[in-house]
Amino acid sequence: MPRRKRVISGTGIYHVMLRGINHQVIFEDDEDCEKMVHILSEVKAVSKCKLLAYCLMQNHCHFLIKVEEEGLDVIFKRIGSRYVYWYNLKYKRTGHLFQDRFKSEVIENEGYLIAVMRYIHQNPLKAGLCKEMSKYSWSSYNEYIGKQKIVDTEFINEIIGSNNFEKLNRSESNENILEYKQSVLRLTDSEAREKIHIISGCNDTAEFQQMDTGKIKKCLRIFKESGMSIRQINRLTGISKGIVERS
Repeated sequence: MPRRKRVISGTGIYHVMLRGINHQVIFEDDEDCEKMVHILSEVKAVSKCKLLAYCLMQNHCHFLIKVEEEGLDVIFKRIGSRYVYWYNLKYKRTGHLFQDRFKSEVIENEGYLIAVMRYIHQNPLKAGLCKEMSKYSWSSYNEYIGKQKIVDTEFINEIIGSNNFEKLNRSESNENILEYKQSVLRLTDSEAREKIHIISGCNDTAEFQQMDTGKIKKCLRIFKESGMSIRQINRLTGISKGIVERS
């Protein structure tokens, strides 16, 4: 079946989401997040696009982008290829890291632009990764309330006024926004990751995937018995859902 043609935004603004293949973790530690931020800065300079907001989660990330000279496909080919090359080299792995093509939706009016920005910044709060948005290190929230680094904060501040940013981001939104569907977990991710480390002896996803097949299947059985859901194991180890189910 041919891929559906991507919708072109009349404003040049898009909400884009990248997901880890098989829901696996794509940011293992702060160094990985720092690398992605560095890549965003590099690609911005080359592509002449505006980065209006972003948030890096464990196994997916969100971006609010305004294209200028280069198209969205070119921009995210640059971002994806640079990060995957670095990630695979660091973790001694090969192959794809991101699930299919990136997902995107067009932003055609100011009201939806603000709703998407708010949704992006609220991601870590709703996922239970922080109690305040300002306490999360890997989103653009703090660039709006503090020092600007790689985000083009002026674009949105001209629309809402810089004094209204925090108030708007704390409010609720009912819009149907492109989102990452998280499963209800019996264990938190931090608890599950600790169990995976203790049971397998592996420090990261790539190391786990490189183990002997028999040992992987044995670990998968123990993970399920210890209270992890199949989708959670799939997401944190990068092992396909079918293999996890059959182990």
